[in-house]
Amino acid sequence: MNDRHDPSLREAYDYCQAVTRRSSSNFFYAFRLLPPARREALYAVYAFCRFVDDIADDAGRRDPAALLARWRDEVARVYDGEPTHPISRALADSVRRLPLHREHFLDLIRGVEMDLTRRRYATFDQLYEYCYLVASTVGLLCIEIFGYTQPSAREYAVDLGVAFQLTNILRDVMEDGQRGRIYLPLEDLRHFDCNEADLLGRHYSTRAGALMAFECGRARAYYLRARGALAPEDRGSLAPAEAMRLIYEHLLTRIEARHFDVFGPKVTLPRYQKVTLALAAWGRSQLAALSL
Repeated sequence: MNDRHDPSLREAYDYCQAVTRRSSSNFFYAFRLLPPARREALYAVYAFCRFVDDIADDAGRRDPAALLARWRDEVARVYDGEPTHPISRALADSVRRLPLHREHFLDLIRGVEMDLTRRRYATFDQLYEYCYLVASTVGLLCIEIFGYTQPSAREYAVDLGVAFQLTNILRDVMEDGQRGRIYLPLEDLRHFDCNEADLLGRHYSTRAGALMAFECGRARAYYLRARGALAPEDRGSLAPAEAMRLIYEHLLTRIEARHFDVFGPKVTLPRYQKVTLALAAWGRSQLAALSL
Protein backbone atom coordinates (compact mmCIF):
# COMPACT_ATOMS: atom_id res chain seq x y z
CA MET A 1 0.00 0.00 0.00
CA ASN A 2 2.91 2.37 0.53
CA ASP A 3 6.28 2.94 -1.07
CA ARG A 4 8.58 0.98 1.18
CA HIS A 5 11.56 2.79 -0.39
CA ASP A 6 10.41 6.05 1.24
CA PRO A 7 12.02 6.05 4.73
CA SER A 8 9.88 8.91 6.06
CA LEU A 9 6.66 7.15 5.08
CA ARG A 10 7.90 3.90 6.56
CA GLU A 11 8.69 5.75 9.80
CA ALA A 12 5.22 7.32 9.79
CA TYR A 13 3.50 3.94 9.55
CA ASP A 14 5.82 2.48 12.20
CA TYR A 15 4.89 5.39 14.46
CA CYS A 16 1.18 4.64 13.98
CA GLN A 17 1.72 0.97 14.75
CA ALA A 18 3.57 1.88 17.95
CA VAL A 19 0.70 4.13 19.03
CA THR A 20 -1.76 1.29 18.46
CA ARG A 21 0.37 -1.24 20.32
CA ARG A 22 0.97 1.09 23.29
CA SER A 23 -2.74 1.67 23.70
CA SER A 24 -3.24 -2.01 24.60
CA SER A 25 -6.37 -1.70 22.53
CA ASN A 26 -8.90 -4.45 22.11
CA PHE A 27 -8.63 -3.57 18.43
CA PHE A 28 -4.96 -4.48 18.04
CA TYR A 29 -5.58 -8.22 17.89
CA ALA A 30 -8.33 -7.80 15.32
CA PHE A 31 -6.01 -5.70 13.17
CA ARG A 32 -3.57 -8.60 12.92
CA LEU A 33 -6.10 -10.44 10.74
CA LEU A 34 -5.55 -8.00 7.88
CA PRO A 35 -3.00 -8.18 5.06
CA PRO A 36 0.00 -5.90 5.81
CA ALA A 37 -0.99 -3.09 3.45
CA ARG A 38 -4.51 -2.72 4.83
CA ARG A 39 -3.27 -3.26 8.37
CA GLU A 40 -0.97 -0.26 8.03
CA ALA A 41 -3.84 1.94 6.87
CA LEU A 42 -5.83 0.81 9.89
CA TYR A 43 -2.94 1.65 12.21
CA ALA A 44 -2.92 5.16 10.73
CA VAL A 45 -6.67 5.62 11.26
CA TYR A 46 -6.52 4.21 14.77
CA ALA A 47 -3.55 6.39 15.73
CA PHE A 48 -5.44 9.48 14.55
CA CYS A 49 -8.49 8.47 16.57
CA ARG A 50 -6.38 7.72 19.65
CA PHE A 51 -4.54 11.05 19.52
CA VAL A 52 -7.71 13.07 19.04
CA ASP A 53 -9.66 11.18 21.70
CA ASP A 54 -6.89 11.57 24.28
CA ILE A 55 -6.98 15.35 23.95
CA ALA A 56 -10.28 15.55 25.84
CA ASP A 57 -9.16 13.09 28.54
CA ASP A 58 -5.83 14.74 29.39
CA ALA A 59 -6.61 17.20 32.14
CA GLY A 60 -3.08 18.63 31.94
CA ARG A 61 -3.55 20.11 28.48
CA ARG A 62 -3.84 23.89 28.59
CA ASP A 63 -6.07 24.44 25.59
CA PRO A 64 -7.62 21.22 24.27
CA ALA A 65 -10.01 23.15 22.03
CA ALA A 66 -7.06 24.74 20.23
CA LEU A 67 -5.40 21.34 19.84
CA LEU A 68 -8.55 19.91 18.29
CA ALA A 69 -8.71 22.90 15.95
CA ARG A 70 -5.15 22.14 14.87
CA TRP A 71 -6.08 18.54 14.13
CA ARG A 72 -9.03 19.79 12.09
CA ASP A 73 -6.55 21.85 10.08
CA GLU A 74 -4.30 18.81 9.83
CA VAL A 75 -7.15 16.82 8.27
CA ALA A 76 -7.32 19.47 5.55
CA ARG A 77 -3.57 19.10 5.04
CA VAL A 78 -3.98 15.32 4.77
CA TYR A 79 -6.38 15.73 1.85
CA ASP A 80 -4.30 18.53 0.31
CA GLY A 81 -1.20 16.33 0.37
CA GLU A 82 0.66 18.57 2.83
CA PRO A 83 0.66 16.68 6.17
CA THR A 84 3.00 17.76 8.97
CA HIS A 85 2.60 15.03 11.64
CA PRO A 86 3.74 11.39 11.38
CA ILE A 87 0.15 10.20 11.80
CA SER A 88 -1.16 12.51 9.10
CA ARG A 89 1.69 11.57 6.77
CA ALA A 90 0.58 7.94 7.01
CA LEU A 91 -3.05 9.01 6.60
CA ALA A 92 -2.25 11.09 3.52
CA ASP A 93 -0.81 7.98 1.90
CA SER A 94 -3.83 5.90 2.95
CA VAL A 95 -6.46 8.36 1.70
CA ARG A 96 -4.81 8.38 -1.70
CA ARG A 97 -5.34 4.65 -1.97
CA LEU A 98 -8.60 4.03 -0.10
CA PRO A 99 -11.99 5.82 -0.01
CA LEU A 100 -11.53 7.27 3.48
CA HIS A 101 -13.97 10.16 3.69
CA ARG A 102 -12.92 13.48 5.17
CA GLU A 103 -16.23 14.03 6.95
CA HIS A 104 -15.73 10.98 9.16
CA PHE A 105 -12.46 12.38 10.53
CA LEU A 106 -14.10 15.76 11.08
CA ASP A 107 -17.15 14.19 12.75
CA LEU A 108 -14.85 12.39 15.18
CA ILE A 109 -13.28 15.72 16.14
CA ARG A 110 -16.79 17.16 16.65
CA GLY A 111 -17.58 14.28 18.98
CA VAL A 112 -14.44 14.81 21.04
CA GLU A 113 -15.25 18.52 21.25
CA MET A 114 -18.51 17.52 22.94
CA ASP A 115 -16.42 16.09 25.78
CA LEU A 116 -14.96 19.55 26.37
CA THR A 117 -18.33 21.21 26.89
CA ARG A 118 -20.82 18.54 27.89
CA ARG A 119 -20.73 16.46 31.08
CA ARG A 120 -24.27 15.10 31.01
CA TYR A 121 -26.74 13.70 28.46
CA ALA A 122 -30.40 14.26 29.15
CA THR A 123 -31.73 11.65 26.72
CA PHE A 124 -30.55 8.62 24.82
CA ASP A 125 -31.05 10.54 21.58
CA GLN A 126 -28.36 12.96 22.74
CA LEU A 127 -26.08 10.11 23.76
CA TYR A 128 -26.67 8.35 20.43
CA GLU A 129 -25.40 11.41 18.57
CA TYR A 130 -22.24 11.35 20.69
CA CYS A 131 -21.76 7.61 20.12
CA TYR A 132 -22.16 8.07 16.39
CA LEU A 133 -19.60 10.86 16.27
CA VAL A 134 -16.89 9.20 18.37
CA ALA A 135 -17.41 5.55 17.43
CA SER A 136 -19.61 4.93 14.39
CA THR A 137 -17.46 7.29 12.34
CA VAL A 138 -14.47 5.09 13.17
CA GLY A 139 -16.41 2.04 12.02
CA LEU A 140 -17.30 3.75 8.75
CA LEU A 141 -13.62 4.45 8.14
CA CYS A 142 -12.62 0.91 9.07
CA ILE A 143 -14.98 -0.83 6.66
CA GLU A 144 -13.45 1.11 3.78
CA ILE A 145 -10.14 -0.46 4.75
CA PHE A 146 -11.57 -3.94 5.31
CA GLY A 147 -13.55 -3.84 2.07
CA TYR A 148 -17.22 -4.68 1.51
CA THR A 149 -19.69 -5.21 -1.31
CA GLN A 150 -23.12 -4.62 0.25
CA PRO A 151 -24.52 -1.20 1.31
CA SER A 152 -25.77 -2.80 4.55
CA ALA A 153 -22.13 -2.84 5.71
CA ARG A 154 -22.48 0.85 6.51
CA GLU A 155 -25.48 0.14 8.74
CA TYR A 156 -23.43 -2.63 10.34
CA ALA A 157 -20.57 -0.21 11.04
CA VAL A 158 -22.86 2.42 12.56
CA ASP A 159 -24.69 0.01 14.87
CA LEU A 160 -21.49 -1.75 15.89
CA GLY A 161 -19.86 1.58 16.72
CA VAL A 162 -22.78 2.53 18.96
CA ALA A 163 -22.60 -0.89 20.66
CA PHE A 164 -18.86 -0.50 21.27
CA GLN A 165 -19.28 2.95 22.76
CA LEU A 166 -22.16 1.89 25.01
CA THR A 167 -19.97 -0.96 26.25
CA ASN A 168 -17.11 1.46 26.91
CA ILE A 169 -19.46 3.76 28.82
CA LEU A 170 -20.61 0.90 31.04
CA ARG A 171 -17.08 -0.35 31.63
CA ASP A 172 -15.81 3.16 32.45
CA VAL A 173 -18.62 4.47 34.66
CA MET A 174 -16.28 4.84 37.63
CA GLU A 175 -13.38 6.31 35.65
CA ASP A 176 -15.65 8.82 33.90
CA GLY A 177 -17.20 9.73 37.23
CA GLN A 178 -13.77 10.67 38.54
CA ARG A 179 -13.60 13.17 35.67
CA GLY A 180 -17.03 14.51 36.58
CA ARG A 181 -18.71 12.95 33.56
CA ILE A 182 -21.89 10.89 33.45
CA TYR A 183 -22.67 9.50 30.02
CA LEU A 184 -25.67 7.40 31.01
CA PRO A 185 -28.82 9.32 30.03
CA LEU A 186 -30.33 11.26 32.91
CA GLU A 187 -33.78 10.09 31.80
CA ASP A 188 -32.61 6.53 32.54
CA LEU A 189 -31.32 7.50 35.98
CA ARG A 190 -34.70 8.98 36.83
CA HIS A 191 -36.52 5.90 35.54
CA PHE A 192 -34.54 3.67 37.92
CA ASP A 193 -34.72 6.14 40.81
CA CYS A 194 -30.98 6.78 40.70
CA ASN A 195 -29.27 10.11 41.12
CA GLU A 196 -25.89 11.39 40.13
CA ALA A 197 -24.51 10.75 43.60
CA ASP A 198 -25.23 7.04 43.14
CA LEU A 199 -22.78 6.99 40.23
CA LEU A 200 -20.26 9.57 41.36
CA GLY A 201 -20.13 7.99 44.83
CA ARG A 202 -19.06 4.70 43.24
CA HIS A 203 -21.25 2.58 45.49
CA TYR A 204 -23.17 -0.35 44.07
CA SER A 205 -26.86 -0.53 44.92
CA THR A 206 -29.87 -2.47 43.75
CA ARG A 207 -31.08 0.61 41.87
CA ALA A 208 -27.71 1.11 40.19
CA GLY A 209 -27.61 -2.58 39.28
CA ALA A 210 -31.03 -2.34 37.62
CA LEU A 211 -29.89 0.73 35.68
CA MET A 212 -26.73 -1.03 34.48
CA ALA A 213 -28.73 -4.11 33.49
CA PHE A 214 -30.95 -1.91 31.35
CA GLU A 215 -27.96 -0.23 29.71
CA CYS A 216 -26.35 -3.63 29.04
CA GLY A 217 -29.55 -4.73 27.36
CA ARG A 218 -29.49 -1.65 25.14
CA ALA A 219 -25.89 -2.39 24.12
CA ARG A 220 -26.84 -6.01 23.40
CA ALA A 221 -29.63 -4.78 21.15
CA TYR A 222 -27.16 -2.79 19.05
CA TYR A 223 -24.84 -5.79 18.74
CA LEU A 224 -27.85 -7.79 17.55
CA ARG A 225 -28.78 -5.10 15.03
CA ALA A 226 -25.23 -5.06 13.72
CA ARG A 227 -25.16 -8.83 13.29
CA GLY A 228 -28.43 -8.64 11.40
CA ALA A 229 -27.01 -6.04 9.01
CA LEU A 230 -23.92 -8.10 8.13
CA ALA A 231 -24.50 -9.59 4.69
CA PRO A 232 -23.12 -13.10 4.05
CA GLU A 233 -21.11 -11.72 1.12
CA ASP A 234 -19.17 -9.44 3.49
CA ARG A 235 -18.46 -11.86 6.33
CA GLY A 236 -15.03 -12.69 4.95
CA SER A 237 -13.72 -9.17 4.46
CA LEU A 238 -15.28 -7.88 7.68
CA ALA A 239 -13.70 -10.60 9.84
CA PRO A 240 -11.62 -7.99 11.75
CA ALA A 241 -14.80 -6.12 12.68
CA GLU A 242 -16.37 -9.38 13.81
CA ALA A 243 -13.28 -10.05 15.93
CA MET A 244 -13.79 -6.70 17.62
CA ARG A 245 -17.45 -7.51 18.13
CA LEU A 246 -16.64 -10.79 19.85
CA ILE A 247 -14.10 -9.11 22.12
CA TYR A 248 -16.45 -6.31 23.11
CA GLU A 249 -19.42 -8.59 23.62
CA HIS A 250 -17.27 -10.65 25.98
CA LEU A 251 -16.55 -7.47 27.96
CA LEU A 252 -20.29 -7.01 28.27
CA THR A 253 -20.65 -10.63 29.38
CA ARG A 254 -18.11 -10.00 32.14
CA ILE A 255 -20.09 -7.00 33.36
CA GLU A 256 -23.20 -9.16 33.44
CA ALA A 257 -21.32 -11.87 35.34
CA ARG A 258 -20.51 -9.28 38.01
CA HIS A 259 -24.24 -8.68 38.44
CA PHE A 260 -23.75 -5.34 36.67
CA ASP A 261 -21.44 -3.99 39.38
CA VAL A 262 -19.25 -1.56 37.43
CA PHE A 263 -17.77 0.07 40.53
CA GLY A 264 -15.04 -2.49 41.14
CA PRO A 265 -11.85 -3.20 39.18
CA LYS A 266 -12.09 -2.29 35.51
CA VAL A 267 -13.44 -5.09 33.34
CA THR A 268 -10.80 -6.41 30.96
CA LEU A 269 -10.01 -9.53 28.95
CA PRO A 270 -6.66 -11.32 29.12
CA ARG A 271 -4.51 -11.25 26.03
CA TYR A 272 -4.91 -14.97 25.31
CA GLN A 273 -8.69 -14.59 25.22
CA LYS A 274 -8.51 -11.66 22.80
CA VAL A 275 -6.27 -13.69 20.51
CA THR A 276 -8.61 -16.69 20.77
CA LEU A 277 -11.65 -14.57 19.93
CA ALA A 278 -9.89 -12.92 16.99
CA LEU A 279 -8.93 -16.32 15.59
CA ALA A 280 -12.48 -17.59 16.12
CA ALA A 281 -13.83 -14.66 14.12
CA TRP A 282 -11.36 -15.36 11.33
CA GLY A 283 -12.31 -19.05 11.28
CA ARG A 284 -16.02 -18.26 11.09
CA SER A 285 -15.42 -15.82 8.26
CA GLN A 286 -13.55 -18.45 6.27
CA LEU A 287 -16.35 -20.97 6.75
CA ALA A 288 -18.90 -18.35 5.71
CA ALA A 289 -16.91 -17.56 2.57
CA LEU A 290 -16.72 -21.24 1.64
CA SER A 291 -20.48 -21.64 2.02
CA LEU A 292 -21.32 -18.92 -0.53
